[in-house]
Amino acid sequence: MSKPTYTINLESVELNNANEEQKSLLERSQKNNGMIPNMYKNMVNLPGLQDTYDTGYQHFRKSSGFSSQEQEVIFVTVSMENACGYCAAAHSFIADNMSNVPTEVTNAIRDGKEIPDTKLKALSKFTKIMFDSRGNPTEDQAKTFLEAGYTDKHILGIILALAVKTISNYSNHVFHTEIDEAFQGRKLETV
Repeated sequence: MSKPTYTINLESVELNNANEEQKSLLERSQKNNGMIPNMYKNMVNLPGLQDTYDTGYQHFRKSSGFSSQEQEVIFVTVSMENACGYCAAAHSFIADNMSNVPTEVTNAIRDGKEIPDTKLKALSKFTKIMFDSRGNPTEDQAKTFLEAGYTDKHILGIILALAVKTISNYSNHVFHTEIDEAFQGRKLETV
């Protein structure tokens, strides 16, 4: 039996009870996502946390050098490694509906099975290596990743993704964030 985890004692922030700084961040989320995900309503309790997440997330999306499919492979991989059911569901939904990641790839990551795409398999594997080694891969591990068609810049992109997902995954842990209805179809029962 696992011991209970801490639940932070702060309420979700809604537009109608947000201060000006929080309201601005929530409105930006609404504009960018077409909704205000529960995760954002929690993180915005500390506006700098939400803003840092948003900034890093946008930089990852725009300048990591990864395709949208590869980005979701990284985000689902990190979310699974961090045991964040909220982000695993959200990024699986995005993978399925926006980034056109084959479902069998996303499901393989979620189920800890072999990924049926050589390059995406190398990406997920190296992301796990970066996670497990705290950003300190061996020469051979990096060489294998680079030989799969990636570059040193991509390694930096993985570091950015790890930072962004640490913010969201850890926030979701302490808030025990309820998965939004939009992502329910990709909810994991075991995380």
